[in-house]
Amino acid sequence: MASRFNVGNILREPLLGPLVALVIAIIVFSSVSDSFLNPQNVSLILQQSVVVGILAVGQTLIILTSGIDLSIGAVAVFGTIVMAQSAGANGPVVALGSTLLVCVAFGAINGGLVTVLRLPPFIVTLGTFTAIQAATRLLAGSETYRVEEGPLTFLGTSFKIGSFSTTFGVVAMVLVYIVMWYALSQTSWGKHIYAVGGNPQASALSGIKSGRVLFSVYIVTGVIAAIGAWAALGRIPNADPNAYQNANLETITAVVIGGTSLFGGRGGVGGTLVGTLIVGVLRNGLTQAGVDSLYQNIATGILVIVAVSVDQFARRRSQ
Repeated sequence: MASRFNVGNILREPLLGPLVALVIAIIVFSSVSDSFLNPQNVSLILQQSVVVGILAVGQTLIILTSGIDLSIGAVAVFGTIVMAQSAGANGPVVALGSTLLVCVAFGAINGGLVTVLRLPPFIVTLGTFTAIQAATRLLAGSETYRVEEGPLTFLGTSFKIGSFSTTFGVVAMVLVYIVMWYALSQTSWGKHIYAVGGNPQASALSGIKSGRVLFSVYIVTGVIAAIGAWAALGRIPNADPNAYQNANLETITAVVIGGTSLFGGRGGVGGTLVGTLIVGVLRNGLTQAGVDSLYQNIATGILVIVAVSVDQFARRRSQ
């Protein structure tokens, strides 16, 4: 009976399972490679996780409302092109502002189609993903734009904490998680998101304006996509229309592995951060072990299936 109780507790706590998986992965890979826990390698894992980690916060918000966003990576890439082109003509401040406006506009389009026309988020964002990807290539003319060192590459700047070196991009990622954790856990807006995603009918009966909540979530996701675009140029100071092709799916992977339910109303950004780190640790550890990238994708896919299976089992137990 005790063991069943413990398993039940683990399954009911969305964050605990991913944390255990992360610790196990770190232990396994540190035993395989002596350099895995080297500060330089830990810093590399964090830096490689920045862009997807930031975008995954927006994906978490959408999934908590029982939706899904297949366009967030494409929006961020479009933002990098806008930022690079605007910087050359108008300077970095205008470039950052233009990117924010464009990304928020895409968020508003997605949110409007979902809330006003009541179209399924999957169909809406699949359509906008295709359109934005094509628009990015048309805008860029299949060219790559190099960005000069300065405000647009600031998030790629390194600094040291003792002997540990990291970048401001990692700091930005952590700040985004802290802000959204606070918003979800300590504000009425966050509680409304969980209510709308968990039980739309009950939330409507309690007076929550579901349409407004959903629309605001897509707007905030647009803001987060703009931050992701800024972080992408800090990571690699080239605006490439073909960059981050798999970012949409990688954000979903991080969210699902982190314990957020695809059915909405359960999970949070804490789990998403852990999920992002699990993917980063897995890829880095397997690379150090000499495992081909194709096998790494297979391992990640299996991990996603396991995470969704656990979520399904947890839902059935709770019901």
